[in-house]
Amino acid sequence: MTNFQALGRLVVGTPCKHTSRGNDAGPAKRSVRRGLQVFSAETGLQQRQTPVQQLMQLLTLHVTQQPSRLLAILGIVCALALLGGCASTPKDETPTGTAERLYKDAREDMDAGSYERAIKSLERVEGLAAGSVMAQQAVLDMAYLHWKLDDRVQALSTVERFIKLNPSSPALDYALYLRGVINFNDNLGLLGMLAGQDLAERDQRATRDSFQAFKQLLDQFPNSRYAPDARLRMNHIVNSLAAYEVHVAGYYFRRGAYVAAAARAQQAVADFQRAPVLEEALHIMVQSYDKLNLPELRAGAEKVLRLNFPNSPYLGGAVAASSKPWWRFW
Repeated sequence: MTNFQALGRLVVGTPCKHTSRGNDAGPAKRSVRRGLQVFSAETGLQQRQTPVQQLMQLLTLHVTQQPSRLLAILGIVCALALLGGCASTPKDETPTGTAERLYKDAREDMDAGSYERAIKSLERVEGLAAGSVMAQQAVLDMAYLHWKLDDRVQALSTVERFIKLNPSSPALDYALYLRGVINFNDNLGLLGMLAGQDLAERDQRATRDSFQAFKQLLDQFPNSRYAPDARLRMNHIVNSLAAYEVHVAGYYFRRGAYVAAAARAQQAVADFQRAPVLEEALHIMVQSYDKLNLPELRAGAEKVLRLNFPNSPYLGGAVAASSKPWWRFW
């Protein structure tokens, strides 16, 4: 038996062992390399060539001249192919393993700002890891990304679904906080800023929903990490709601609906006693009662105004100048 044929049998007979710690193809590869080194000296192969390059040179030099060596060379080629397969680590194709890889990809897309692509990956994670903590986190991430994409309807739908399906989740406090943040819309947009629009002039339904979400968070999780920020936002919401009520009362007064103006201003005073717009609300009450020829009610409202705001510009007939948008001439 020639050395060349022995090499072929040595390679073909080399086992590929799998262990629990991975795939170890080291002994087999070393056997192939030793055999190729022997044939490099015997056949004049270049020592610096890779094993694949040496095999290709063997095929070129010997197959046409000595066909009997074809079997050994084919054995070497097959062995190297098997070794390549043994050296590669098989992927975990279970649903859990696939979900973990998808979630990792989604986080990378989130960090890169590819929110739409991340949402698609998170949707698959929710399906593959249904009922797990990973699936819950995927739903919350989707709600957050929809909010970042200014899709408030879809964001609310997603977070509401989470709250309904996971009432005992450890992340429920974050879900309540996120619901409040989604409804907490203090962005007027470009046109709103150019027109000088005030937040108090907008519909306050979402603002009230935001307040309720933050209130539920503080009631259920007073020590949550999100509680301090929720309190600050609630204070802002209270001032915004009070300003809205006073804005409506002023609108009624300018239209001559003095009864409605007085009632709306009185409601603002009763509900938001510490709001900055309380002074203006009392002034609207004084003016409305004066227009309605109700001196007693007018005197009572003016007394409260003097006690709480002794330096108010509304006292003595002076009216504080109100800022107007650049486009409003009336």
